[in-house]
Amino acid sequence: MHEAESGKRFDRYHELGQYAFGEKLGLWIVVPQTLIVDIGTDIIYMITGGNSLKKAHQILCKDCKPIRTTYFIMIFASLQFLLSHLPSFNSIIGVSISAAVIYSTIAWISSAHKGALPDVKYDGRSSTTTGKVFDFYTGLGTIAFGYAAHNVLLEIQATVPSTPEEPSKKAMWKGMIVAYIVVGLCYFPVAIVGYWAFGNSVTDNILMSLDKPHWLTAVANIFVVIHVTGSYQVFAVPVFDMMESLMVRKMNFKPTWYLRFISRNIYNLTATLKTLFTCNAALTMLVAIIFPFFGGLLSFLGGLVFAPTTYFLPCIMWLVVYKPKRFSGSWCANWFCIVFGVLLMVLGSIGSMREIILQAKDYKFFS
Repeated sequence: MHEAESGKRFDRYHELGQYAFGEKLGLWIVVPQTLIVDIGTDIIYMITGGNSLKKAHQILCKDCKPIRTTYFIMIFASLQFLLSHLPSFNSIIGVSISAAVIYSTIAWISSAHKGALPDVKYDGRSSTTTGKVFDFYTGLGTIAFGYAAHNVLLEIQATVPSTPEEPSKKAMWKGMIVAYIVVGLCYFPVAIVGYWAFGNSVTDNILMSLDKPHWLTAVANIFVVIHVTGSYQVFAVPVFDMMESLMVRKMNFKPTWYLRFISRNIYNLTATLKTLFTCNAALTMLVAIIFPFFGGLLSFLGGLVFAPTTYFLPCIMWLVVYKPKRFSGSWCANWFCIVFGVLLMVLGSIGSMREIILQAKDYKFFS
């Protein structure tokens, strides 16, 4: 739907929302959800980057004094302050993708080399039927997170040249196929081999379960940092664009370099502060419950936020814009995705909130 109207390209998710639902309603439907996706994902990346830096430090410097996760998050954040002012991220994204392939490969090869634990168990973590059902819901949210991020696709497609003879959707479709193949090749070996090696005791981030060989595990964690460094900017750039456009068009700021400097540093500082709160006792109970837990947070965002913007909001837009015949193949497929997406949103959110609450019982602040 990037080119739903002949001769016009919708380069932003909210532009397509305005075209489908109207100028005001489209903004109110799309913008809050996309902002939560972008900011929430960047918070996860900060937590991931900080944890991976800490793990690499622990492996490479066993005799060093332990350093709190807070400081490693600040180190990661300081890098984002610098990168957010670069004019182009093409080279960073390429490095980020390469790093993702490398660390996921290291993860499953190291797990295979380690072998299955002597007391490995492959049954569910919960002993009750109710617990197993909720664990299933949590897994749905995590999967939704892994195969989401469609809210930035229009921004990506906007960089692809388009002509009547060669519309951008052809190149974008090929790119999407390659992207899903790469994601599958990264995720499935880690999931299968990691579960075989550690069973139900595997951690949310499998690299946290690995210690040997020491140097290889440290390298893998460094590649995780490289990967999330580039990924952070992918989700931050749409927010930068939205902030700067609002300040120029609505608040009459001049589009100068210092506007860019101030707005992007404000965003990075906000994400940093939120992330620090999530790892070290939040200012409010709500933030303390929701954000400190990597696995629960992934599932919560995957279910509550990513599911709407990825699985059913685009289908609703399709039905509104193209108005397919009732009970036709297109109509049935879109309604199936809408129902599936709503169920995913509800069940994933329920399961992840239970997971977060259970983890919060043993959580130590300022750890």
